[in-house]
Amino acid sequence: MKKLLLLLLSIFILPAGDKIKKHTIAKVPEASGICYSSVRDTLFVANDEGKVYELTREGKRIRKVKLGKEYDLEGVACDDTAKRLYFAVEKEESILVVDMDSLAILNEIKIDRAYQNRLVIKKDSQSGIEGITLIDGALYLSNQSKKAYPNPDASIVFRVEIRGEKAYIVEIFDHGFIDVAGLSYRNGYLYMVSDDKNLLVQYDFKNRKTIQTHKLPKFAQEGITFDTQGFVYFADDEGGVIKLKAKSF
Repeated sequence: MKKLLLLLLSIFILPAGDKIKKHTIAKVPEASGICYSSVRDTLFVANDEGKVYELTREGKRIRKVKLGKEYDLEGVACDDTAKRLYFAVEKEESILVVDMDSLAILNEIKIDRAYQNRLVIKKDSQSGIEGITLIDGALYLSNQSKKAYPNPDASIVFRVEIRGEKAYIVEIFDHGFIDVAGLSYRNGYLYMVSDDKNLLVQYDFKNRKTIQTHKLPKFAQEGITFDTQGFVYFADDEGGVIKLKAKSF
């Protein structure tokens, strides 16, 4: 039987509070999303004010670039095959496609919220597009909300298909959690962080069921990613990137 990947994060044995700061490797204002690029061996961090930061795995800044107008970036996914970055843009309700090497904007794709001829995720002041990740070449996004499906502004994960200048919802995942702010996919599992609940969720993507949950210390976790060296990183909206050892058995 395939072993389940379980996260044993060193932070769980630490008291919540100031000790979380000891694991902060970089200061990034309003860090709202993060992804790891294996081809560049770096981290890309999204910022609420339209900036993208590229960091080493140790947290040293390589680049900081403002992407045109003040985009409300809420998540980022690394596509190492195409060497592109995909940003979830909340206010514009779009996906921003950016060249990974030059950090030039290639396209902005509007998200159509309809699914099977009905509105499945209503946009209001309490909900919006937050996390984004790639799974087998397809884009998945989270709608952050404090309500559960089937409410029209529910917290769900959905897959989109890009056709021309629009991204259409073609599949939805009712995971049962609220306020999901960040997504990352690894070894068959979708990892989700809930900002409101300070929760890390390990979700069996194929069988659509929760494997386990981990309570996190209280901080503004809005993004999660893994590198190839056994570390997990969190984007902290209060201004930092947190790095922890992730062990599996």
